Amino acid sequence: RLERLAAAGFDATATGRIHAPIGLDIGAVSPAEIALAILAEIVSSLRGPRRKPA
Repeated sequence: RLERLAAAGFDATATGRIHAPIGLDIGAVSPAEIALAILAEIVSSLRGPRRKPA
C-alpha cells in the first residue's frame, strides 16, 4: 500500500499518518472481532494520547 501511495505522489509524512490495525494477529475468529479492533483504533485516534491515572 505504501509503495502505491508513494507512486501516486504521497510523501513519507502523509503516509506516516496512516493508522491501521489491519494485519495484526489479534486472534480474531470472526469478522465482528476484526471490526471491533478497527473501531478501537478509530476511537484511539480520535481521543488522542492516553491519560495517566491520577
